Amino acid sequence: MLLVSEPVLGEEERVALAAVIESGWVTMGDRVRDFEQAFARLHGAEDAVAVGSCTAALHLILHALGIGPGDEVLVPSLTFVATANSVLYVGAKPVFVDIGSAEVPLMSLDEAEAKCTSRTKAIILVHFAGYLAHREAWQSFARRKGLLLIEDAAHAPGLPEVGSYGEAAAFSFYGNKNMTTAEGGAIIARSRALRETIRQARAHGMTSGARQRLSSRRPDYDVTVLGFNYRMDELRAALGLVQLKKLPEWNDIRRRLSVRYRELVTEHCPSVMIPFEDPWPSTHHLMPVVLPPATSRQRVIDRLRKHGIQTTVHYPPVHRLTFYRDLYPEMLLPRTEDFSRRELTLPLHPRMTTADVERVVIGLTTALATNFPVGAVA
Repeated sequence: MLLVSEPVLGEEERVALAAVIESGWVTMGDRVRDFEQAFARLHGAEDAVAVGSCTAALHLILHALGIGPGDEVLVPSLTFVATANSVLYVGAKPVFVDIGSAEVPLMSLDEAEAKCTSRTKAIILVHFAGYLAHREAWQSFARRKGLLLIEDAAHAPGLPEVGSYGEAAAFSFYGNKNMTTAEGGAIIARSRALRETIRQARAHGMTSGARQRLSSRRPDYDVTVLGFNYRMDELRAALGLVQLKKLPEWNDIRRRLSVRYRELVTEHCPSVMIPFEDPWPSTHHLMPVVLPPATSRQRVIDRLRKHGIQTTVHYPPVHRLTFYRDLYPEMLLPRTEDFSRRELTLPLHPRMTTADVERVVIGLTTALATNFPVGAVA
């Protein structure tokens, strides 16, 4: 089966993990700190904070910025549910914003402006599929409205622009991301004070960690702020240090495969639309395509699977998931909903070759040629 995503793990990662086990120190320590500094350097940032997941990163950012009950945060519905969940974690209200169009399925600036109220305190921008939102436009909007700007950069590690939009950015190293630590995440924040607040809050609000207490030979510590257990461990940091060195090359492979996809889809499947004009600043995390109206997406998925090709969907709209539908029963986001009905994510990862891309497009062409409209009987 040609998978939608596949981590690249090998001997270097195995050696790095073995070294941690042999060291006898597996919780947050020197490797975590090395990883933070290396990740920051790659993005031209002063420093970074490693955490247990991108969800933890988003929660910590909102918490440290003082977002809470009575506040509203603008979020897209075309995202993973964690983006909205993190707003609820701090007691604030997520306000769902429609995308601009199927061609540019990022949060609409006009719609965001229309949904601003006196309670709106922040915006969470999602770099969907690794394609970056327009930085200057959103910065100007945030300044004009007095809003805090946060990046959900789960799909976008490795580009120097990422992490420079606003107050902070959250990254993911989950197993299907451009680089992986199995689970894990990181935060880049502009302000040193904000970083230090986040750093303390990720470990129960304690004034010192276990490694620091060992080095200083003092067992005492204090808890001065509310904190959480959102630490990264040494095993994940060791994986991250190896993966980080390979990330630029892997992102370039993704870019080249994406270019080939665009060429072949345009040639063989002209009725299929690929979002985002080329070139567009991107890490090419996903390969989303939009199927023609009235196409039975499930039949396309089934036919591709019979040919050994996995596909998936990014994303079911968050506001239509049962939990959020119960909270927002009247919510309508027509462009997001239409995009989500027709979007199909094709395989894209560094283990693939151009021959794999050709195989996928041939399979897609065949599946569309024998497809029946939604509701038709095969």
